Amino acid sequence: MGSEDETMSKLEMYFFPFLGGGHMIPMIDTARVFASHRVKSTVLAVPSEAGVISKTINRDQDTLGLDIHLHVLAASSSSFNFGDMTALPSTDTSALRLPFEELLSSHPPDCLVLDTFHRWASDVVTDLSVPYIIFNGSGCFPRCVNHALDLHAPQDKVESDDEPFIVPGLPHRIELTKSQVPQFHRKENKGFPPKRLHKPPTGNIGFLINSFQELEPDYIEYYKKHIDPRVWLVGPVSLINNSTSDKSTRGQSSAISESICLDFLATKPPNSVIYISFGSSARLPFLQFAEIAHALENSRHFFIWAIGKHSGDPTPKPDSSLLPDGFEDRISDSGQGLIIRGWAPQLLILENEAVGAFVTHCGWNSMMEGLCAGLATATWPLSAEQFNNERLVTEVLNVGVKVGSKEWRGHDDVERSVIGRETVSAAVEMVMGDGDEAMERRRRAAEVRVVARRALEKGGSSYEGAEELIEHLRRMPKGETKQSS
Repeated sequence: MGSEDETMSKLEMYFFPFLGGGHMIPMIDTARVFASHRVKSTVLAVPSEAGVISKTINRDQDTLGLDIHLHVLAASSSSFNFGDMTALPSTDTSALRLPFEELLSSHPPDCLVLDTFHRWASDVVTDLSVPYIIFNGSGCFPRCVNHALDLHAPQDKVESDDEPFIVPGLPHRIELTKSQVPQFHRKENKGFPPKRLHKPPTGNIGFLINSFQELEPDYIEYYKKHIDPRVWLVGPVSLINNSTSDKSTRGQSSAISESICLDFLATKPPNSVIYISFGSSARLPFLQFAEIAHALENSRHFFIWAIGKHSGDPTPKPDSSLLPDGFEDRISDSGQGLIIRGWAPQLLILENEAVGAFVTHCGWNSMMEGLCAGLATATWPLSAEQFNNERLVTEVLNVGVKVGSKEWRGHDDVERSVIGRETVSAAVEMVMGDGDEAMERRRRAAEVRVVARRALEKGGSSYEGAEELIEHLRRMPKGETKQSS
């Protein structure tokens, strides 16, 4: 290191992730990215998550020599426990207020990266004059679509829920139906959810985005022009996970050993396996599982299926009652498929050369991981901003096909329509088949993989984005929290 590095005081940043897997996992990866840029990074966590997080942090300390740490916030309520990373956006985390405030008062950082779902925390940070930047877990594209929906309200001008409309003012032709728009963007539900659930933080110095310039350049420009110019892109942060240990234990310890996954994949030709997962909090109707099972078995393609929750049941089924009789025995005996109940080592699976496509709920975190692996996707959005994300994959990047999901529902809504096995089979064939269109999707997906990895390398767009934020923080007077461009 040069003399300038030796004499310059090290910047210190705290990272305060929300408890849901789609927010916590990329926030931890983001802390690791900044630690790799010579920042002292500290992740703030609840006791129930500390054990898993500490394994990753200890590896970074021991093998890479990174200055990264864990600070546990003991909640004021003993009932506050979300150790499975399934907390919904409506979850109230204000039980963490006292230990959070005590930490910032006694040892304020140069900057706090704050998840937008800790809605109470911005007031604490502003009162203590700690500079903070907002992390919301999604990219620029879905935020731009939501901005246009709020600004122009085309969803309120159609006559039925299934009538398509064009979202005005965007760089591409983006088509949605009213049924695919979140309830709080609809005229008849403007008071839902309560304001406390979507109160915008104030006093921040900008926004930190898990994306990269080459993925959505038109929407980064739109975001800076129409939403906020103070945005730094530092993704895809999942690429900080380089070792097998990182990939197999990312988020939680896997419900299946890595050797079982790798042994299954090792017997399959390149690009011959399709991976199916709906994320950590999505719930499907009970009957949907049988339809997916029939579609997969009849497809003749190899598959790994991470079975999650079904509607009305907060835990994965411990037996095969979700699936058709004999299904698991048949796919096991034939070697066609592998079922994972519980947490799956998703990165380890997606990045294996045997995997050729990904059926996903289009959560931003999962979608980014699939893109970084160069996989074509079959999109099955359910909630949050997932229908927006689907349009990025299918209508802007052209690396995916829609399975046919038509209804936005809340994360815990039990009333979902079942998509039939024939429809699922058709989507699987469109991403796994050997037709010209399928091959072209895979070619484009492979190109995205190359530019994604380049973005995080030294000199890449996201590498420079992290460096620019660090330099911005160094130039800020201590205690400055007012908005600045």
